[in-house]
Amino acid sequence: MLPLPTSSKRRYSLRNSQDFRHLSVQQRRSIQYLHTRSRLTNLGVLLLCLFTGISFLTNLAFIFSEPSPRYNDLDFDISTSNSASGSPQSILDTITRDGSLNLSHLIIVPGHAVWTGMLRSDIFDESKWILEPYQKGRGRIAAFYGHISRGVELALADDTALIVFSGGQTRSHSTTTEGESYLRLALTTDALQNSNTTVSRLSNSQDATTPSPTSFTRATTENYALDSYQNILFSIARFHEFTGRYPDQITVVGYEMKRRRFMDLHRRALRFPEHRFHYVGIDPVGEENSAAAEEGEFKNGFTPYSVDSYGCHDYLLSKRRQRNIFARFHPYYTSSPELRGLLNWCPSAVIGVDDATTIYKGPLPWDIYH
Repeated sequence: MLPLPTSSKRRYSLRNSQDFRHLSVQQRRSIQYLHTRSRLTNLGVLLLCLFTGISFLTNLAFIFSEPSPRYNDLDFDISTSNSASGSPQSILDTITRDGSLNLSHLIIVPGHAVWTGMLRSDIFDESKWILEPYQKGRGRIAAFYGHISRGVELALADDTALIVFSGGQTRSHSTTTEGESYLRLALTTDALQNSNTTVSRLSNSQDATTPSPTSFTRATTENYALDSYQNILFSIARFHEFTGRYPDQITVVGYEMKRRRFMDLHRRALRFPEHRFHYVGIDPVGEENSAAAEEGEFKNGFTPYSVDSYGCHDYLLSKRRQRNIFARFHPYYTSSPELRGLLNWCPSAVIGVDDATTIYKGPLPWDIYH
């Protein structure tokens, strides 16, 4: 034990001083208390060291702990990939899936604009489309229609295919999403009909105002994607919502000039097996300034994604913000919990990761196909 402190001469000199004698009893006791030395024992030193060590370790744990959920790699137990984990029972109780459908092939048609028409005669009328300035007068609408038609053809030819028209509510003058407008166009043209079922069709008149009745159930929309990367990732999640499983193979129908972006960058970022990922490219026929369009794709699409694989920084993130005009929140954290880690992955925003092209390494449902 440390030696006990002894009374100091200062204490006695203060007590015998003239000023001290004139103080009240309470004031004298207060001054004596303040001048009394504290006792410090070995146990006290040990406790102080213990508390200091705990505080130091707590601070270290905080500094090197997992980052916030936006950048956190929220992994999951692969054994629960086919379970309803993460989905509220109140929602699951409302879901009824067609057990006769054995769907494994996801066909994605990414949206590029919003069709506001209702008639077949409106399809190629630019005034019935909400277009960006660079999309006007260049044969882009014919390409959009080509993407829709080709996607439908592929879906009709494969009984295991689900076609997903993907695209969010990206235009300020629209009350609908890109994906919904594409599906409405397909229904208006009678493109979506089950070839194995006799379907009563409306008149071939160009003035038909409602889509034909159809029994085709292998078509749906994905209404939250804000860019090409999300067109794929969110469509995979939507496939899971619709079918209760994840796709074995994926086919994307879009611009030929975007093939490299989807095949080399997005597919790689998702780690989806190359032999199960297909791309069908359709560019505008006879588009003027096609070289300029390809240059624009390289500058504004391929190059930004080549340095920001998940589109979560600077330029690409600002484009998502601009397109999410109506502040929509996608539901896929809940409906596809196996994808939470991938949905949150933002390299170089994660502690210990410096490269924005660092590929997500957590478990994914399609790892079994590698």
